[in-house]
Amino acid sequence: MKKLLLLAACCLLTRFVTAQTNLQTITVKGTVIDSTTNKPVGYVTVAVQDAATGKSVMSGLSKDDGSFELRVAKGKAYQLVLASVGYKNKTKKLANTNADVNAGNVLLSTSSNELKEVSITAVKPIMKQEVDRISYNVQNDPESKALTALDMMRKVPLLSVDASDNVKLKGSGNYKILINGKESALMAKSPSDVLKAMPADNIEKIEVITTPPAKYDAEGLTGIINIITKKNADQGYNGNISGRYNSIYGPGLYGHASIKEGKVGVSIFAGTNHNNGFNANSGNTQNIFGGQTTTQNGYGNNKFHNYFGTAEISYEIDSLNLLTASFQTYHGTNNQTNGQSSDTRNFDGSLAQYYFQQSSGYNTFQGMDATVNYQIGFKRNKEQLLTLSYKFSYSPNTNYSNNSFSQQFNYPQSEQPDFNQYNNSGERAHTIQIDYAQPFKQITLEAGAKAILRNDYSDFNRSDLDSATNQFNPNPIYTDDFNYQQDVYSLYNSYQLKMDKWTAKAGLRLEHTTVNADFSSVNTTVNQNYNNFIPSISIQRSFKTSSINFGFTQRIQRPGIYQLNPFVDNSNPKFISTGNPNLRPELNNNFELTYSNFSKNSFTAGLSYQFSNNSIQNVSSLSVDSTANHTRDTVTKTTYANLGSNRTLGFNINTNINFTPKFALSLNGQVSKIWLTGTYNDQFYKNTGITGNAFANVSYKFDGGYRVGVDAGFFSGDVTLQGHTSNYIYNALVLTKEFLQKKATISLVANNPESKYHSNNSTTTTSQYYQYSYNEEPYRTFAVRFSYKFGKLNSEIKKNAHGIDNDDTKGGGKSNGGS
Repeated sequence: MKKLLLLAACCLLTRFVTAQTNLQTITVKGTVIDSTTNKPVGYVTVAVQDAATGKSVMSGLSKDDGSFELRVAKGKAYQLVLASVGYKNKTKKLANTNADVNAGNVLLSTSSNELKEVSITAVKPIMKQEVDRISYNVQNDPESKALTALDMMRKVPLLSVDASDNVKLKGSGNYKILINGKESALMAKSPSDVLKAMPADNIEKIEVITTPPAKYDAEGLTGIINIITKKNADQGYNGNISGRYNSIYGPGLYGHASIKEGKVGVSIFAGTNHNNGFNANSGNTQNIFGGQTTTQNGYGNNKFHNYFGTAEISYEIDSLNLLTASFQTYHGTNNQTNGQSSDTRNFDGSLAQYYFQQSSGYNTFQGMDATVNYQIGFKRNKEQLLTLSYKFSYSPNTNYSNNSFSQQFNYPQSEQPDFNQYNNSGERAHTIQIDYAQPFKQITLEAGAKAILRNDYSDFNRSDLDSATNQFNPNPIYTDDFNYQQDVYSLYNSYQLKMDKWTAKAGLRLEHTTVNADFSSVNTTVNQNYNNFIPSISIQRSFKTSSINFGFTQRIQRPGIYQLNPFVDNSNPKFISTGNPNLRPELNNNFELTYSNFSKNSFTAGLSYQFSNNSIQNVSSLSVDSTANHTRDTVTKTTYANLGSNRTLGFNINTNINFTPKFALSLNGQVSKIWLTGTYNDQFYKNTGITGNAFANVSYKFDGGYRVGVDAGFFSGDVTLQGHTSNYIYNALVLTKEFLQKKATISLVANNPESKYHSNNSTTTTSQYYQYSYNEEPYRTFAVRFSYKFGKLNSEIKKNAHGIDNDDTKGGGKSNGGS
């Protein structure tokens, strides 16, 4: 049924793309001619204006042959306005607007005087296809003022968001998220929480880099998501204040300001959120083949608050020397209270074991980045640049829980006492980088070197309650200090060739990695050294309004602290989880073929294929857990391991259709066939399936600054080596009003009003057992958002063309890790 729904959604996308509209419109066309040479003039701005108000209705550029063609609503009086540097402005009245208009040859005469300003309002393009990436211009999306960055991800080609707010790139969690081309502490631990907190109005555009060039670190199996934030500034200042109140996720307040005075520019963004807390149920049922069945049901309450900020400063020493610095910080705390019953029964249905567990605790996620860049230019060529960069990153994380047991049957305290559990983990990294870029007539050269000195650490312990003394004593089995030193040294060289119709980019990256891990309490070490040669190639063939792109690259997935951390989380004694410090990196091969057309509307469709033979998988098995000097019962252990192969064949499609200047439709969908194989604990596993998603947005702009938007989406769920996750349907209604001369907006948002909760289900099948799990999350939410802009600035704060992009490790947060 899921496959039929998914295929039907993709068919619907294709039908919308190819359908012809019956809206009452006319075509205005003609050819721009130089009056002196009598030759066509390309790239002239052509606008159709309302003859009564002078406001532009539709605009565009003439083609190489001077021709232009625009569509507008019929039945109004219009005028045609043409403007180009070096020519006098041209205005031409349109006599008949009830039928198509052919303006014929429109003559432009040259002018020696400075071009006078012409007010032209264009329908700005939302998407752009480049040789190695797709860009989504968030500022050109009218709904950006009402949505969060996470909401906006659903609209971006190749991206989707599942029921747990995990962002997927082509259905996979194996990617990296960058902010302004740099890995950010804001995204280090829990990207989805940060994206939910970030207003989309603060983002300039979102880039999906499907074939990362050689200058990027080789991490991110599927690709890179680069979020570029706004940095407008000139002499003076501007700013924006925005906020929201959500019925579930509580209040949030955000501010952005840019200041420019002389050679110094400063840009600051800060925000905070507070989650009111919500109750939700969860549980699982595990049936051990030929053995016992365990059923767990529980409830939980989560309260979350965070604050984050970024600051960037730029100093233009002179026209050739630029010094910039940036600072980012993030802090989030999640307080949890949970209760859970555990019921284990024998094959005949008799009760074998029972207990009720009460837990309380907290998680803190922190991150900090500090970067300094010095850029040197050259007099002979302003685009020839040498950049020196240094970056320090620090992202600590603490986890604490208190666990008590009651109503015990056949589960005495001597087997499972009350206990406290604590883990302090994180990462410190120093990065030094040098980049050089030099353009020639048709070729651009880029080269550089980089060193990342990274230290991951984990200090974890558990203390058990001694019923005799009523004191908590350390449990040595669950106590250890873990240090993981990973150094990556790399060189890269790439070339881009740009011709009239063809663009090609090719490069090679050499990386040498050294790993030294130490378990101090058990005197165990891990040492690894390996080299990787990473090729990348992208080719684009451009036509008048379309292009075809091909790309190939190899990518590395190095395990991050979340996957390496040997801390044993046994807050649920029957189902424990831990990392694997012996994980090896995974190498993936990616192939991309994409067609894009951006004539009247935007349309993109693509095929992709990727495979790896040493994939990192999340796996589970039964094991006997021992505590102190006695043996406990059988538990389920979940960890990570390098297993077998992972192959994915995918198809994606995206379109944005502007039926009229007020009525627009966007569609985004993808479908993938996945093949997974691997051997774990001497057992061979094989799983295949079809996954995918579809998202649609319809918006209409009314007079008076009102806008309404309707969103709907479908996410099929994931295929894992040992199971599947459930599908998810999403819908939202957004009402927006602009006022105070478009400086202020207020929006009302209703998400999934039909149901209070959504249940995320998953299944796991091994040679030992079958398990079904569910986890409820809030589904129905209502929110009000506001935004106010002030100040007036026209250009940008200077920033370096190159900088540090630490995209070489795999995180373990919600949306940035865990395949």
